[in-house]
Amino acid sequence: MGFGEPPLCEGWHWAAASCDLKRGAVRAIEVGGRKLALYRGEDGVARCVDAFCPHMGAHLALGKVEGAGLRCFFHGWRFGADGKCDEIPALDTRVRDVCLKKHAVSEQDGLVWLWVGDGAPTFAPPIHHTLVGKPRRAFRVARWKKKCHPHVVLVNAIDEQHFRTVHQVPGEALKLRTESIAPHHFRVENTGAPPETSWLWRFLRKLYRGETLTYEIDYFSAATGCIRLGPSWARLHLMFAVRPTPDGGAEGMTIALSERRRGIKGAIIDYALMGVAALAGAYFAVGDTKVFDTISFELKTPIPADRTVWTYVRHVEAQQRAHFWLDEHGLPRQLERFPRGWAAE
Repeated sequence: MGFGEPPLCEGWHWAAASCDLKRGAVRAIEVGGRKLALYRGEDGVARCVDAFCPHMGAHLALGKVEGAGLRCFFHGWRFGADGKCDEIPALDTRVRDVCLKKHAVSEQDGLVWLWVGDGAPTFAPPIHHTLVGKPRRAFRVARWKKKCHPHVVLVNAIDEQHFRTVHQVPGEALKLRTESIAPHHFRVENTGAPPETSWLWRFLRKLYRGETLTYEIDYFSAATGCIRLGPSWARLHLMFAVRPTPDGGAEGMTIALSERRRGIKGAIIDYALMGVAALAGAYFAVGDTKVFDTISFELKTPIPADRTVWTYVRHVEAQQRAHFWLDEHGLPRQLERFPRGWAAE
């Protein structure tokens, strides 16, 4: 499949903000063209199932949470945490094997993550490699929409030419190096240093104390970019989680993160750094939005300066796609349809 084309790459895709999914709530979501019902059981655990009841197709987001399960609004069929129907009000006999398609869910850094893949998850939800296994804080900066595919939004962060022309970043400040870590994981690191071309860059050079201008991105499943920037004594972390919208655009979440420090003073430092990270993310988004809303992306005539973009595009094109997610007509594929016939014995 080509860059910017369905189906989704296999991996973790953001489904909702954790704070928006209250205990006992159920929400209708759509990820990669597939309609789903996301709910939080009374036990506090987030779960996700295919949207439509296997009885007559009522949307389960109209239903209500009962314990760790979900009851359909239309005819009252109840499905347990395992997705199996365990009660039909109009049926006195035992319920036959009727089951919803369940999808793996994980919560991390203030987001509910949905596993889009054929089978159980094979790797953890996205996070920058320097924060793996560390206690951290997360702050939701913004939820936004763009009029282009998520792949285009993410690749913009490593387009060296646009940093020079749109954001006036001197050429010698950015010298990006790429590395394919795994089929789903792509890393970009800057090896350039702050130049002395203006008072601002001379000031940044002092802040960095002669270090490389830190700008590192871990991409996961062509759906999330985890960024680290800033000098060694004040690291800033941002996460951009993006998914396609039904109209062909992109919907995303920006999350600021920090390694958790101890005590009140540590918390103040953490939130101050996350605030600076949020401002940095907002600054770079301002100049690019008008491009996102009008672009028809196609790398037709690459030049040497496009090396980083070209390499990432090839990496995305080589990733395993979730072909089971949609059928050959681009419609959601339901893997576990209930057997036709009476739902009783």
